Amino acid sequence: MNAWKLVTVCIVALLAAGVEPAWTQNYPSKPIRVLLGYAPGGPTDVTARLVGQYLHETLGQPLVMDNRPGAGGSVAANMLTQADPDGYTLLLGANGEIAIAPNLHKKLPYDPLRDLAPISRVGWSQLVLVVYPGLPAKTTADLINLAKARPGSINFASAGIGSTAHLAGEYFKHLANINIVHVPYKGAGPAMSDLMGGQVQMLITGYSAASTHINSGKLRALAVTGAKRLRAAPDLPTIGETVPGYEVTSWYGFFAPARTPQAIIARLHKDVADVVKRPDVVERLVTLGIEPEGNTPAEFKAQIAREVATWGKVIKAANVHVE
Repeated sequence: MNAWKLVTVCIVALLAAGVEPAWTQNYPSKPIRVLLGYAPGGPTDVTARLVGQYLHETLGQPLVMDNRPGAGGSVAANMLTQADPDGYTLLLGANGEIAIAPNLHKKLPYDPLRDLAPISRVGWSQLVLVVYPGLPAKTTADLINLAKARPGSINFASAGIGSTAHLAGEYFKHLANINIVHVPYKGAGPAMSDLMGGQVQMLITGYSAASTHINSGKLRALAVTGAKRLRAAPDLPTIGETVPGYEVTSWYGFFAPARTPQAIIARLHKDVADVVKRPDVVERLVTLGIEPEGNTPAEFKAQIAREVATWGKVIKAANVHVE
């Protein structure tokens, strides 16, 4: 048995006895790796790097971002389940790999509620429907009419099969009763690059990642995806104003491997919650279209359980399946 496996066995034994290992008192004593399930430039990446720079100050150790895109974020989530439960490998996850994937993949190699330890939800955000500026559509209604006039001619990008962006697009397609074609990418960053280049015509993505390109005119925003208009962009209508019943939001939160000592989970939760309540961080998150949270591990786990059930209904309605 190698040294790390022996340490893991000892931790599990101590936890079973209700005893925290002594080394947790000195946590963290080295850099912490944060797995990200999407390519640089997307909303998960932007959120992780923003919060990570402040956690560096509170934890006293750097957070090293490790982008591992693939399978709608599920590659990174699965990597976390195989990491040692010592607090030195975390995941900044989104609802794609946590709440959507269990409903989408028949052979998902992990169970989010069993194999991951929720730490805290950083915040939630609406998505934004953006199109290539050369597309002759300035409103959601224009886009729907164009899609109906030219079935199959509009391609919508996503951050990958099974991602929130993918399901948001499929749900829009279903409720608007239009024929648009899905084009998956390994992250929102590459998807937006091709959208700005005109290779695809439409994308539903995090407002945080798209706002700069919207403001520069490289992308045209048509609507946001929540039940209410976005504080950061109050002039943008919701999709639901044109397509009744449409509502999709995304969220970002920290996870550790299951069996991570509770003392470490508690320390991480406190620091994340403190960071996302700082006025300067709140201001930056709201500007990016993210509503800060910082909830407890128990609250976060309950939210996940509810969302797994909700996304199951959406996926069934959109008739999306992945082997």
